[in-house]
Amino acid sequence: MKKFKFNIRGNSYSAEILNLEDNIAEIEVNGSTYQVEIEKTIVETKTPKLIRPKIIPSGGSDSVKTSKPTAKKGVGFVKAPLPGTILELKVKVGDEVKVGDTLLIMEAMKMENNIKSDKSGKVASLKINNGDSVLEGDVLVEIGE
Repeated sequence: MKKFKFNIRGNSYSAEILNLEDNIAEIEVNGSTYQVEIEKTIVETKTPKLIRPKIIPSGGSDSVKTSKPTAKKGVGFVKAPLPGTILELKVKVGDEVKVGDTLLIMEAMKMENNIKSDKSGKVASLKINNGDSVLEGDVLVEIGE
């Protein structure tokens, strides 16, 4: 590992550290091997370990599950992609919507965003009104059969 040269009272010594585990060092001095105990205090680090919380997708736990093959297609919720304010509703309960139809306009970060349907079906319920403030992941529209 490391090599050192010492002069002690006129005598020359060549030392090499061969192995170092915990507080025991194996040292070779002028061809002779010695095991030396090193006096040291073990200092634990004071830096805390960072533990991140489990991240749940903005769709919530129900977005991770898959539906049964016999379940009706297009049934589900449209959720807010980011925090904002509802400016205008483009649909009402009972309207038929297709994938890509604009459901509402939402202001977020000083921009107007069209929130579009990612499912086809009939609007079962509106969970918001004009002027409502919503957070990311809040249910906006429920689309049924």
